[in-house]
Amino acid sequence: MNTLLVEEKPDRLIVRLHRPEARNAINAEMVGDLHAVCSFLERDPRPLLLTGGNGFFAAGADIAELLERGRDQALQGINSTLFERIRRLPMPTVAAVDGYALGGGAELAYACDIRVAGTEARFGNPEPNLGIIAGAGACWRLKELVGEPLAKLVLLAGHTIGAEEALSCRLVASVHEPESLEAAAHTLIDRMAKMSPAALRLTKLVLDAPPSAHPVTDHLAQAVLFEDPDKHARMRKFLDRNRKDTR
Repeated sequence: MNTLLVEEKPDRLIVRLHRPEARNAINAEMVGDLHAVCSFLERDPRPLLLTGGNGFFAAGADIAELLERGRDQALQGINSTLFERIRRLPMPTVAAVDGYALGGGAELAYACDIRVAGTEARFGNPEPNLGIIAGAGACWRLKELVGEPLAKLVLLAGHTIGAEEALSCRLVASVHEPESLEAAAHTLIDRMAKMSPAALRLTKLVLDAPPSAHPVTDHLAQAVLFEDPDKHARMRKFLDRNRKDTR
C-alpha cells in the first residue's frame, strides 16, 4: 500500500495514514487502501488502531481530486461509503488523533468507535469555505457525538475543536502528550484484548443497532453468548478465583 503503513499483530491491526507530502489528505488511492483494510478486518476481526503522523491525522480530502468530481461522484458517496464501512467493522476501532483532523480527516475520526487525542489535536469541518458540505458523515454524525449546538458551531461557523474542548464534550476519551498518544491508544486495545472476542463483537453490534431493534437484539446476542464455551470457561475461572480468595 502506498498511502498506509500497516502493522499486523495477533490481537490488533495498526494502520497509519501515510501521505506526508500531502498532510495525509485522503485521496482515491487511500480510499482504496482503506477498503482493503476493511476487507481484511471483516474476514479476520480484530480491533483497529488508526493514526496519522508528522503532526497530522488527516488534513481533509484531496482538494485537487474534489475539484474534478461532479454530481455522479457525489452520488456514489466515495468517502461516506468508506467511513460507514469503518464504523460497521465487527470489532472496535480506535483513532489516535495527533494534530489536525480536518474535513474528511475529521469525518474519518468521527466514524471510529473511540478517539484519543494529542494535546495539539484539532477537529474541524471547513467544507463550506470550499463551496461544499461536510458530506461524508459530519452533518449527522458530529451532532450525535457532541450535541447540536457545538456541531452547528463547527459546521456553520468554522469553529475548530481543540484537544481540551474535545475532551470536555467527550468527542475524545482522553488527551495525551504526542509522544505518549499511541501508547494510550494501545492501552485501550490491551483492555479489549482481555475480553471475550465474541462478547466484544456482539456488544458493538447491539450498541449500533437502531432503537427499534431492542430488546430483541440484546436477547439474541445473549443467547448466542450463553452457549459459547468461552463464556463457561471465563465464568468458571472467575468463580474459582473467588473461592480461593475466600479461603
